[in-house]
Amino acid sequence: MNLFKHIRFLPSAILLFAFLLINSCSKDKSDPPPPPNPCSGVTITVTASVTNTTTGQSTGAINATASGSSSFTYSLNGGAFQASGNFTGLPVGTYTITAKNADGCTGSNTFTVNDPCTIKNITITGTVVNTTVGGSTGSITATASGSTGFTYSLNGGAFQASGIFAGLAIGAYTVAARDFEGCLKTQTFNVADICAVKTITVTGTVIHAGPAAGSSNGSITATASGSTGFTYSLNGGAFQASGIFTGLAAAAYTITAKDLDGCTKSQGFTVNLDPCIGKTLTINAATTGHDICSVSGTGTITITATGGVGFTYSLNAGAYQASNIFTGLTSNTYSISARDADGCVKTGSATVSNALPGSTFSAVKAVLQANCALSGCHSGSSPTGGLNFTQDCTIVGSWDRIKARAVDGNPSFMPPPPNPQLSAGDKQKILDWISAGHRYTD
Repeated sequence: MNLFKHIRFLPSAILLFAFLLINSCSKDKSDPPPPPNPCSGVTITVTASVTNTTTGQSTGAINATASGSSSFTYSLNGGAFQASGNFTGLPVGTYTITAKNADGCTGSNTFTVNDPCTIKNITITGTVVNTTVGGSTGSITATASGSTGFTYSLNGGAFQASGIFAGLAIGAYTVAARDFEGCLKTQTFNVADICAVKTITVTGTVIHAGPAAGSSNGSITATASGSTGFTYSLNGGAFQASGIFTGLAAAAYTITAKDLDGCTKSQGFTVNLDPCIGKTLTINAATTGHDICSVSGTGTITITATGGVGFTYSLNAGAYQASNIFTGLTSNTYSISARDADGCVKTGSATVSNALPGSTFSAVKAVLQANCALSGCHSGSSPTGGLNFTQDCTIVGSWDRIKARAVDGNPSFMPPPPNPQLSAGDKQKILDWISAGHRYTD
């Protein structure tokens, strides 16, 4: 302000000169253009190969490579730059790699070091061979899947190429499988008592001793099942290949069966004194037939037994009774038994057949056939009064009507006129049958 205050009093020529001078100086002092950006148009790309690690370890690595320029240095997670893009000793995690060229231009990318074991589905299966109590013949054959390059360890021991572990006693065992990346999987197996998982049974047939006290002619034939290679022992004696033991007196015995693995099973048997040994019982039966026109059974069986004393008798495995006669039977085949005072039993069978018609019934049937049935009155599909005298049981059931019509003429005689009445002899045949009981078997 003060400069221009004094200038205004100068001559006009001097003012013009000063104005031109000031205007010229202002144009000579303008700013220079900025220098060019060395990173302009430069795109740095970072790629890498990643080596994973297992959780809790620091064996991962990232090997980074940059492109889009040259003379790169590399930094991990903002750390110091280094000439190599290889970063090792890394635990599981996410990492940022920055690449920088000589001009300071940078490019970054993010990479993750994973635990490869977490994405694997490793499984261990195995076959167990059990052992006996006190023995060490068990084994485990383990096989791992879900990866490759497996080695195996038993109960934290050294790893080995094979998954077979032998010479094992009864117990629980942990098998570990480790693959080529160190990923681990464990599985527990139990070596059990081989005998505890078997179901061995011993059955047998006993032949009792006797008949006299002190007899030693009993025997036991034992058979074991549920395993193989059995040998047999009687009352703790030496084992033998056969399960047959003879020459036994009446007593209680224990037979033990032992299989090829040494597993045992014992079973008790009793040889009794049998008074029936040496006896020869016989049984026979006489039968009478069943009346086919009877509502209930009319057949009988009469049993006869010999070879002992004090017999009682049974029919079809029913209760024993003192009587040897069984009545009220229909036609059938029956089982019969006789038991003597010593309990010795003899069995057999008897057949009750249909009884034959009696002689008086047969005579009456012949009379009716000749005088009533053959004429058509009491035969065919529509017999008189609904009575078909060609049927035996119809005759039996109509005995009283036959007497009333054929003998007594009540209410009229049969056969009807103009047929003649039955002869006196034929009427007597009817009376004789009725007197005998008017049954099919009379």
